[in-house]
Amino acid sequence: MFKLLISAEELQDNIPAANWLIFDVRHDLVDHEAGRKAYEQGHIPGALYLDHELELSAPRTGFNGRHPLPSREDLAALMSSQGLKQQTQVVVYDSGNSVFAAHLWWMLRWLGHERVAILDGGWQAWLDASGAVQTGRNSARITEAQAVQGLSLPGRAAMPVVDAQAVLQNLTDPRFVVVDARARERYLGQTEPMDPVAGHIPQALNRPNSLNLQNNGRFKPAPALRQEFEALLDGRTPEQIVHQCGSGITASHNLFAMELAGLEGSALYPGSWSEWCSDPERPVARDAD
Repeated sequence: MFKLLISAEELQDNIPAANWLIFDVRHDLVDHEAGRKAYEQGHIPGALYLDHELELSAPRTGFNGRHPLPSREDLAALMSSQGLKQQTQVVVYDSGNSVFAAHLWWMLRWLGHERVAILDGGWQAWLDASGAVQTGRNSARITEAQAVQGLSLPGRAAMPVVDAQAVLQNLTDPRFVVVDARARERYLGQTEPMDPVAGHIPQALNRPNSLNLQNNGRFKPAPALRQEFEALLDGRTPEQIVHQCGSGITASHNLFAMELAGLEGSALYPGSWSEWCSDPERPVARDAD
């Protein structure tokens, strides 16, 4: 069973295996059609495409962030429609930095599905390994029994989450530390290309998710990640950490990197900055670098 990372070579060895699902989640936050177009032009054989705007987000209200987290019931229904079963091994990949792959990895773990791994290095790693390429679209193949039965859910979410109210209360009654995964200049409030307000949640630390990767787009070795995160945590336990970013996506990358480093148990604030700054009553911090 693969639970964290899988290499392109390991995936090549297992593609003929039954009961595997591969999801392509390439995406562009500016050009929302780019990921699907890239998938249709070439993808890993058998891979299904999932769209972060249309399928992996709940309806937007203007106050719940740019990529609202769907309910566990809705996510379970979606994944069941893709053919996911309890014993299915899932592999997720994106264009190469694993940002969007980490988000779906987290969503599936939150759903309670443990057999899910990220293709380290994504699509580029697959090409570098001379992996076969398929064009066009694939459709999920599910039996009538699967369609009727659906996917059973564990009694509670396997990955902890916090909401905006908990983050707000934490400012006066500290119980956890927020780690912001956005680029340094966005955290400082020097620029804000995605959301209407610049800045960060007061008291939040900054750990740009790009620091989790090597130059080739693959994750740093687990010991290196552990050393870096332990320095950031400064004696805190993983359970005292809540990850945040612009809309919950790159925050999942930091959370995954901590899990890869053996630092398990941190939480996600799914609404993140895009939800936080939608309410002018919530405080905003801006720092000079």
